[in-house]
Amino acid sequence: MEREVRVHGPASSGWLLVALCAVTGAYCLVRMRSGAGEERGAAGGEALMGFGMAAMAVPAAVFTPPSWAWPVYAVVFGAAAVPALWAARSGAHHLHHLVGAGAMVYMSVVMAGAPAHAHGQGGSGVPLLTGALLLYFAGYVLLTGVRLVPVAAVAGSGAGGGGSAGWGDRPELARACRLSMGISMVAMLLTL
Repeated sequence: MEREVRVHGPASSGWLLVALCAVTGAYCLVRMRSGAGEERGAAGGEALMGFGMAAMAVPAAVFTPPSWAWPVYAVVFGAAAVPALWAARSGAHHLHHLVGAGAMVYMSVVMAGAPAHAHGQGGSGVPLLTGALLLYFAGYVLLTGVRLVPVAAVAGSGAGGGGSAGWGDRPELARACRLSMGISMVAMLLTL
């Protein structure tokens, strides 16, 4: 009697998403230590998003959150949206935080209203809103990916600054962090 063994199924991709989000959240905590003022606050918001996405991405076959968890997620990310809304007056980067927090609230509300067996199966959200969020985050991922291309290295200018920056002080790692969270958001919205 042969048994089919699934090596790469929804659970393994879910765990990869959990790992990516958790590592991203941990790096954002490192960035909080080295940043100052507004940058520290942005890194803290991104750490919250990373850890929140990691918690939401745990495969349902392993752990199904209790019904009260989804409204709690919605409240936490709604609270995270308030400072982003206030700060959005000063820059587009804060607007991105606002959209991200809003997307997390939206996903939490949808998951709270979906039956437990439908989690990760798709088709649970408002198609127009889910599509708009998917377009936004896909565009964000593409734009951020292009911005990671090392223009100075390609042009051969070698303008690298010369100093040894700490892990939290490297802007390319911060962009890579935001890129991985954008990719994770796309993946989570696709399974909504």
